[in-house]
Amino acid sequence: MQKHYFKFKKVFSNIACTPLILISNNSELAAKFLPNELEQSTTTLELNKNYNHLFKEFDIKQEKNQYIAEKENKINQESVLISEIIIKGWENHPEGRKLELAAYDSMKIKPGSIVDNLTLNQDLNSIYASGWFSGVKINSQDGPLGVKLIVNIVPNPILKKVELNPPNSVISNEYVDKIFNNFYGTTLNLKELQNKIEIIKKRYETEGYSLARITGPDRISENGIVTLNVSEGIVSDIKLRFIGADGELTIDGKPRKGKTKDWVIKRELRTQPGTIFNRRILEADINRLYSTSLFDDVKVSLGPDNSNPGQVLIFLDLSEQRTGSLTGGLGYSNSSGIFASLGLQETNTFGRAWSTNINLNFGEYSTTYNFSLSDPWIKGDKYRTSFRTNVFLSRDYPQEFKSEKHGRIYAVDNTTTSTSDTFSSVVLEKTGGGFSFSRPLNGGDPFKVAKWRVLAGMNFKKVKMIDGDGNKKPYGDKTPTTGNISDIICIGFSPQDGSCPEENTLVSFIASTSRNNLNNSVNPTSGNKLVVGTEQFVSMGKNSPTFNRMKASYSFFVPTKLINFTKACKSSDAAGEDCPQAVGFQFKAGTIIGELPPYEAFCMGGTSSVRGWGSCDLAVSKSFVEGTVEYRFPVWRMISGALFVDAGSDLGSQADVPGKPGKLLQKSGSGYSLGGGVGVKTPIGPLRLDIASKDLSGDWRYTLGVGWKF
Repeated sequence: MQKHYFKFKKVFSNIACTPLILISNNSELAAKFLPNELEQSTTTLELNKNYNHLFKEFDIKQEKNQYIAEKENKINQESVLISEIIIKGWENHPEGRKLELAAYDSMKIKPGSIVDNLTLNQDLNSIYASGWFSGVKINSQDGPLGVKLIVNIVPNPILKKVELNPPNSVISNEYVDKIFNNFYGTTLNLKELQNKIEIIKKRYETEGYSLARITGPDRISENGIVTLNVSEGIVSDIKLRFIGADGELTIDGKPRKGKTKDWVIKRELRTQPGTIFNRRILEADINRLYSTSLFDDVKVSLGPDNSNPGQVLIFLDLSEQRTGSLTGGLGYSNSSGIFASLGLQETNTFGRAWSTNINLNFGEYSTTYNFSLSDPWIKGDKYRTSFRTNVFLSRDYPQEFKSEKHGRIYAVDNTTTSTSDTFSSVVLEKTGGGFSFSRPLNGGDPFKVAKWRVLAGMNFKKVKMIDGDGNKKPYGDKTPTTGNISDIICIGFSPQDGSCPEENTLVSFIASTSRNNLNNSVNPTSGNKLVVGTEQFVSMGKNSPTFNRMKASYSFFVPTKLINFTKACKSSDAAGEDCPQAVGFQFKAGTIIGELPPYEAFCMGGTSSVRGWGSCDLAVSKSFVEGTVEYRFPVWRMISGALFVDAGSDLGSQADVPGKPGKLLQKSGSGYSLGGGVGVKTPIGPLRLDIASKDLSGDWRYTLGVGWKF
């Protein structure tokens, strides 16, 4: 027996003397955050060599079993009894007891456990995985009842501060402090640190900084300051490439050249070299490029900048669309009768995004020649100021001097009435032009969506009073009401000497401001819009009047869901964009101060006024108020409907207009109309047909136009 005992002692000594090496790199947190000064690769479980007293009571069978296990190379599967576990290293830490308990709770091994190498390795990793410690070493000591495990821990310091490097990162230190505020003053937990880092990463991702990366910390400072290294993805440069109709980017091996100048494109981009890449900002940039109507396709790709590691190149592949157009058409309007139009337009003149237009309109009662040029964004202006100028020549039969009643046309200079409306001899020939500047109130940020916009400009025109044959006609007869051809009115502005001038010179300065808070510019269903403007005319001589015209309008929409004609509307979870319907309200008012030519008075009635009346048939006034209530709803696919009530009043001001054309033509001055309309969605806006009854008299009027009234 003694012989066998020593034999067994020799075998077990070989087992016990073999150190159990526990590799810590199974723990991601340990490998990632272990301080440099600590041994990161391994920790050692040390067992004492003298176990004689533990096995004195083993019998021969047990001894033989041990021996057989050794022969079969199953040494690592042998187990030992753990009698006691002692945690050390926490004693001088402010939260030592908490850390002692954390280490102990992380272990599956408890006093009385029979353990092997694998179990010890698992527990070592579990202690690391708890996140509280930067180092762990397990030693052993024999004891009277078994193996005593001594767990030496190196607690993490008390967390005082978490900061980002570089300090001027997109994510502010204030936000970081907010994330970690509840953890400052407590022991740094690497597991919780990783969770909070994921929150910061998510914030970067949510805000569109999809290339941002967070690494570190490189080491844990003893003073409890953790520094996270941030690489946010700097844009090195933006490369523009133009795509041909064949899809190729090159011609004879050389890059294609586009018509549009590079600065016109790049000014629409908030993303610039040196800025941090942001997916959401870039998407908005691309949408702005599409909104210029210069491109029919924009593709984006990213690539590394080999000369600037960590930075990114942005490639924009642009397909330019045709910007020139020639249009023509036939139509009918109340003011022009039957008319033909011809238009020539170029929206990218000289590659500078300038829009130039030549429009020719030949109507039964009106002829107009107009040339205009507009620059949507003056080069180099940080406020995104736009500019527009135009020159024109027109001849028209002014509606202010005509009226329709019971199917008959009355005019101020005729002795009879007519239903043909082809006889009026009052014609105004206007030549002139003007310019204006418009600017959004964006505070100098050209990419800010500004609700407020201001406009200022100047207009000039010379107005000649002639008849249909081109002869001078400075006056009109008061025939329709008096029957006395000796009673006359001056068509134009009349100085105090009583004469009727043959022409007027009108020079004015305009200013306006607007606030647009509508949810959709084409078919709004919520929000409001306010426009206030004034035009000051100044005298430039004897036949040049001085007066001021002020006008304001306010509209707002209330979303609703009263009619469910379409499939989308019938859905219980239909959103506003699926079923666009709303009740809209509009209020307008204006007044003129000073002496004015009668043709510059307010015209009431028509498609943009009280729709039961023809253009200018309700009143010719110095002051007015109008209101509209309109319910808009979808009918079927691209078709929508509307029900409306219009009302307006001249506030008794027709008598204040020189010559009193409204009174002479027996225009009522106030009234209302009820009606409905049908709209068809088109690329330029809804094509709309309205029908309205004047004062419920049974007198119906049909109007056709593009776009909603407001």
